[in-house]
Amino acid sequence: MNSDPSRLAAPARKPCHIAVIMDGNGRWAEQRKRPRTIGHRAGARAVNVCIDFCLREGIQALTLFAFSSENWKRPREEVGALMRLFLNALEREVDELHRRGVRLRFIGERSQFSPVIRERMAAAEALTAGNAALELTIAASYGGRWDIAQAARRLAEQVAAGTLAPAEIDESRFARELSLAELPEPDLFIRTGGEQRISNFLLWQMAYTELWFTDTLWPDLSEDTLRAALADFAARERRFGLTGAQLASGLTGESA
Repeated sequence: MNSDPSRLAAPARKPCHIAVIMDGNGRWAEQRKRPRTIGHRAGARAVNVCIDFCLREGIQALTLFAFSSENWKRPREEVGALMRLFLNALEREVDELHRRGVRLRFIGERSQFSPVIRERMAAAEALTAGNAALELTIAASYGGRWDIAQAARRLAEQVAAGTLAPAEIDESRFARELSLAELPEPDLFIRTGGEQRISNFLLWQMAYTELWFTDTLWPDLSEDTLRAALADFAARERRFGLTGAQLASGLTGESA
């Protein structure tokens, strides 16, 4: 990686869809001997950095992993603080996102959220439904295994109802029941905070996603960090199971 990412030229090839695990809020606060909730507040500001960058760069879709299904197991006071931040963000940011043409959607199991949060989520989705500058998806109370199980359940219900034959279920049909079915699969995955795993995020959808990790803690996210990720992405050869020679010759046969 270039030691001075701010000097990198704009990459010629950009991802259409970026997926992000926003990791490191708690450690950022602990390094400053502050409560973890302070880190989450700082992380909320970094979200705006990421959104602004995607709008400027013409990225079509951004999916942020805000709160996993496993995060409900964290200490009650931390979960409560996260829910307050989530609600406050819904109250403060949605009108500005709408003004800028951002379409906002949420994926995940909503039943565990309070009624007021669920209402605000639905209202935000309805308000921004016609926007097209950026598809912003927030994964909240989400897990990749949950996503796959929900898709399997819906297909099983259709088979039981007689509206779908088992033989009709293939990868394409299965994918239509998943979260993000309306979007292209992520081209680039970014995880901040130094951990190098995908942590039950978009397990099906990231089968061929390019993975990029950085030690930068999420509240310290900058445009330079994001430009470094895009430059690295542009330098990669995406083969999707083919060989480099096949790509060079334009061949895409199934025999690869």
